Amino acid sequence: MISSMIKDLLDPSSLPDVTKNVSLVQTHISSVVVGDEFVYKIKKAVNFGFLDFLTLEKRAYYCQQEVKLNRRLAEDIYLDVIPVRFDGRRYSLRSKQGEVVDYAVKMRRIPEDKLMKSLFKKGALTGIHLNKVAQVLAKFHSEAHGSQEIDAYGEPERFRVNTDENFDQVRKYMGITVARKEFQTLEHWTDRFYHNNRKLFLNRIEAGRIRDCHGDLHMEHVCFTEKVSIIDCIEFNERFRYSDPVADIAFLLMDLEYQGGDDFSKLLWNAYKEISQESGVESLLTFYKVYRAFVRGKVNSFQLDDTSMGDEEKEKARDLARRYFELAYSYIA
Repeated sequence: MISSMIKDLLDPSSLPDVTKNVSLVQTHISSVVVGDEFVYKIKKAVNFGFLDFLTLEKRAYYCQQEVKLNRRLAEDIYLDVIPVRFDGRRYSLRSKQGEVVDYAVKMRRIPEDKLMKSLFKKGALTGIHLNKVAQVLAKFHSEAHGSQEIDAYGEPERFRVNTDENFDQVRKYMGITVARKEFQTLEHWTDRFYHNNRKLFLNRIEAGRIRDCHGDLHMEHVCFTEKVSIIDCIEFNERFRYSDPVADIAFLLMDLEYQGGDDFSKLLWNAYKEISQESGVESLLTFYKVYRAFVRGKVNSFQLDDTSMGDEEKEKARDLARRYFELAYSYIA
């Protein structure tokens, strides 16, 4: 069910820029109002534990963080944070009158046909594209902020907070989006990996590899316009962003494999490995691919509990979740 605020903002006269067409894209954490040239992303008042947008103050803060952090890889796309006002009759992003009731991140609209996922589906993705992505990511990871505080997030005990949380939050979806056998096998395998590979995690810290990364690097977030732009990094929780760059690129490699692009995944990984001078991390890469596929299964499962989504949208989310969990299982089966 769409809120009255979102219904009002789907009226072109409520938006600050001239537009003829307005549409809505819903995720488990955002409502995105899409105009002809610009989009306005409004955070939902939700709390998933790892993410808390319940108060207006928190949504304002994380909107500012979203713009600041995403300008690292998409400076020309993230433009501003705009207040949503209510004048007693209707909600607006254009009006200067009324009470501020929410905030929206204003972004330049990205052409859908320029997204990595679109190019792949059209058969237009090439090795040249992948080399450009590898160069951008290797440079970004090498220059991203690092510190003793960030290093701590590379410790196995610290990262285990993420995987333990995943299993705890997905447990209720067993038999719905993930088979019981898959869930239990993945949980056991993850536990054994931590037990057997502690030194591998610590070696990455000693090598200075842990950085302030992107955190949500999949194909719908990579855009090929005049330059490679990468959008939608994690702004709401540092422990998802402070990580090993291998965990970052594992997301994109996993997503390519999910789409059936195993050969493209190998090309991208080999190019990135060469530029960033990575070696001896194949087992760690598998671990992070499992983690990333499980995360995607989880966030799609969350949509089953979203009252603003229709039955058809929920069925699509259920199918996507199942396929991601099956992929995670395939890496270790």
